[in-house]
Amino acid sequence: MYNTAMDISRLFLRAMAVVYFTAFGSLAVQILGLVGSEGILPAGKFLQNVKAYYGPVSFGQAPTLFWVSHSDWFLAAVCWAGCGLAVMLFLGILVPVTAFGLWAMYLSLTVVGQDFLGFQWDNLLLESGFLLIFLYPLRLSLQRNADLPSVIIIWLLRWVLFRLMFSSGLVKILSHDPAWWQLEGLTHHYLTQPLPHVLSWYVHQLPDGFHKLSCVGMFVVELVVPFAIFFGRPARQLAFWILILFQLLILLTGNYTFFNILSMALCLTLLLDGRRPSVSAHDAVAAAVALIVCGMTTALMLGRHMAMPEPVRAVVQVLSPLRTFNNYGLFAVMTTQRREIIIEGSHDGRTWLAYEFYWKPGDVARMPQWVQPHQPRLDWQMWFAALGSYERNLWFTNLAERLLTGSKPVLALLKTNPFKDHPPRFIRSSFYDYRFTDPGVQGRTKEWWQRQSLGLYSPVMSLKE
Repeated sequence: MYNTAMDISRLFLRAMAVVYFTAFGSLAVQILGLVGSEGILPAGKFLQNVKAYYGPVSFGQAPTLFWVSHSDWFLAAVCWAGCGLAVMLFLGILVPVTAFGLWAMYLSLTVVGQDFLGFQWDNLLLESGFLLIFLYPLRLSLQRNADLPSVIIIWLLRWVLFRLMFSSGLVKILSHDPAWWQLEGLTHHYLTQPLPHVLSWYVHQLPDGFHKLSCVGMFVVELVVPFAIFFGRPARQLAFWILILFQLLILLTGNYTFFNILSMALCLTLLLDGRRPSVSAHDAVAAAVALIVCGMTTALMLGRHMAMPEPVRAVVQVLSPLRTFNNYGLFAVMTTQRREIIIEGSHDGRTWLAYEFYWKPGDVARMPQWVQPHQPRLDWQMWFAALGSYERNLWFTNLAERLLTGSKPVLALLKTNPFKDHPPRFIRSSFYDYRFTDPGVQGRTKEWWQRQSLGLYSPVMSLKE
C-alpha cells in the first residue's frame, strides 16, 4: 500500500496515464473506419459543414486540431501521439505540459468523432484531464517528496467524483422509471446493457431477490456514500474502499471501456493530502480554475431546473464546446428488452448473408466476450441504434453505403465480411429480440442466446445506378 502523499499522487498520475493510453490506443485501431476519408462519418465532411454554418467562429464551436488537417494519416498520428504523451505522463515528465497536450488532442478527437465519441466517459476524461493540467507546478520531472499536488485541484477532482456518483443515483430517482422504483433495474441490466460479457450471463441467472438487494445496495452507494467525500479522512477512506469495490463489481459484470479504471483513479483522490494554498502563481491559477469549474458545473446543474440569467447563459455557451464542464447520470431509464440489429447483404435480393461484428451479439452460439478497456465504438453505436429508428441515425445509413462500396477501413471494424470478392448489391437490416439462454438450454445446445425475429429494422438499400 502506498503510504505517502507523494506515492499516492504518483499512483493517481499513472492511473490517469493508463486511462489516456487506453483511450488513444483504442481509437488508433478504429479511427479511420469511424471518421476517416472512407469512414462512416468522415471528419472532413463534418468540418466543412461546421464551417459552412458557423463561418468565422467555427473553431469556437468545434475546437479541434483537425482544422489543420483532417487527412487519414493525421487522424492516426494524433491517436498514436496521444499514446506517446501518455507514456510521458506515466513517467512524470513535464506533467502540466503533457497533460495539456493529452487534453487538447482528446478534445480534438471527440469533436470530429461526432456520434462515436459522445459518451459520458469521454467527457469525464476531458474534465478530469483538464484538472490534471493544474495539479502540479511546472517541473521537468516530479521530485519525490518535493512536489505535492495542489489541494485545490484535489478537491475539484473529488467534486467530479461526487457529481458522477450522486448524479447517477439521482437521475434514476427523478426519471420515475418503474424498473428502478420497483428495484427491478438490475434484473434486466445484465442482459440489456450495451456489451455484456460471459460473467454478465452468469450473474443474470441469479435469483430476482439477489438483484433487488443489489439494487438497494447500488442506491446506497450512489446516493449516500458520496457525501462521505466531504468529511474527514476516516470517512473518505471508507468511501474509497466502498467506491473501489463498486467499480470492480461493475467491471466484472459488463464491458464499460476505460470508465471503471478512470472512476477508480478519481477515487484515489480521497486518499490524497495535497499542498496547502500559498502565495504563488500556481495556486493563483488553481484558484481561478476552481472558480470557473464550480461556476460552470453549478450553472449546468441548476440549468436543468430553471432558466439561466443571460450573462451566465452566454458564458456557458462559450465554454460548452470544450466538453470539460459536464452533467452526469448513467442509466436514468433502464432498458428492459434487448433488441439487436443484424446487417445482411445480398447479390440478388433473395439470398442474404449476415455481417458479424466482433463484440456485439450476433451468432447465438458465440459466447459474450470480454473486451474492456478497449471500446469498439461501432458495436456500441449499434446498441443505441436499436433503441430508435434508422432514420434518426444518419451514421447508420452511411454505414450501409460504406458496406455497399466495400470500404476497407469500415470492413476492418467487422469480424466477418461474407462478400470478399466484391461488395453486395443490396443491404438490409433485420431486427431481433435477444435473450440469454438458461444453464439447461446452454448445456444442451451450446447457445448463449435465443432470439426471435421482429422483422426489418431498415428497408433494403442499394447504390443508385
